[in-house]
Amino acid sequence: MSTERLNRINELARKAKSEGLTEAEKEEQQRLRNEYLAAFRANVIAQLDNTYIVDENGNERKLKMRDK
Repeated sequence: MSTERLNRINELARKAKSEGLTEAEKEEQQRLRNEYLAAFRANVIAQLDNTYIVDENGNERKLKMRDK
């Protein structure tokens, strides 16, 4: 996610606290938040995909995703 979009999220949050948002701004804020969360989740999943657990014997095993 670009710094422009993060700055816009923060700008909308500050405006919401100080003077309130219009309906269009609320929709934009929600869209940007959803985009941010999707990017965050993708980054966490990518990091966990490259995570290995090392046991006391030095054996490495890939971290597996748990079933929901």
